[in-house]
Amino acid sequence: MNETASLRARAEIDLAALRANVRVLRARAAGAQLMAVVKSDAYGHGAVPCARAALEAGATWLGTATPQEALALRAAGLGGRVMCWLWTPGGPWREAIEADIDVSVSGMWALREVVAAAAEANVPARIQLKADTGLGRNGCQPADWPELVAAARAAEDAGTVRITGLWSHFACADEPGHPSIAAQLAVFRDMVEHAEKAGVEPEVRHMANSPATLTIPEAHFDLVRTGIAMYGISPSPELGTPADFGLRPVMRLVASVALVKQVPAGHGISYGHHYTTSAETTLGLVPVGYADGIPRHASGRAPVLVGGVVRRIAGRVAMDQFVVDLGGDEIEVGSEAVLFGPGDRGEPTAEDWAQAADTIAYEIVTRIGTRVPRLHLHATPAES
Repeated sequence: MNETASLRARAEIDLAALRANVRVLRARAAGAQLMAVVKSDAYGHGAVPCARAALEAGATWLGTATPQEALALRAAGLGGRVMCWLWTPGGPWREAIEADIDVSVSGMWALREVVAAAAEANVPARIQLKADTGLGRNGCQPADWPELVAAARAAEDAGTVRITGLWSHFACADEPGHPSIAAQLAVFRDMVEHAEKAGVEPEVRHMANSPATLTIPEAHFDLVRTGIAMYGISPSPELGTPADFGLRPVMRLVASVALVKQVPAGHGISYGHHYTTSAETTLGLVPVGYADGIPRHASGRAPVLVGGVVRRIAGRVAMDQFVVDLGGDEIEVGSEAVLFGPGDRGEPTAEDWAQAADTIAYEIVTRIGTRVPRLHLHATPAES
């Protein structure tokens, strides 16, 4: 048995599929630059290899949530434009400034901290002002926008910052026709107009996430930020399948069957005996559990491909393992149990798991834990 086959579990990451997805998304937003969002370890796919593949496929920006994620990209030798947007007081502003990272500013406290850090570093900070156009999370409210813009312009005139971008984020871009979409676009245009009249000359204005990139061309502006779609997952089943958009899922999650055994009828399976065998049967033990990111709330429902047949988890998912009822089939120990993948070889998809767990496919791929090694396939020499 080779080394790959002997792994307890693995997440195979198809970088060729990721590069192809980036090219499809660039074509969708022709005329706009593309930011490859690699936050949360590239949605569980491995930030550095995915960032390199995305840049090779034509992405011009990389996006992260936290400054630590952005600094890790720099530490790995990735150049070019990098932006991060989730800051808390006392964050590593100076380190980000000195690493030439664009930082997001949503309020006066953040502007004060970044200006102080830039003065200390004696390097102008690259900042992007975020507008809360209706999502109600991070970002500056319209009522507070004039104060923030005026203060940022004053700092720009003083040479401590360079305002490189104006941006916002949609609340319901994955719901075509939702009235908030047009409303947010109108607010964003107004807030951009105010900033530009105040003298801001942004390099990029951006609002489109994955669903807006795919379905709202008027939201593309200068830059689109693609996260989940880059990894070949539809932002919403209502919008269409990955294949509908020309995308291919990048992650394939596989485990090695650890045990096969016969049990009699009436045998309880796993904690709480929520599943009991209806007849004499064979059971297969799959050695991954909720410590690996397998959702416990998918117990008894999630599909797994074993021995060429899609089967359901039997009973509860435990911390390190779960069981499938093989229905009397004799499966060889060490055989593949495919939890999800692209779906074109009969295996379930991340969306199938999302439906089973009453969640979204974003969570399914992002939650796969560090005990599961990522094997990056089809890397080019430039990415190696």
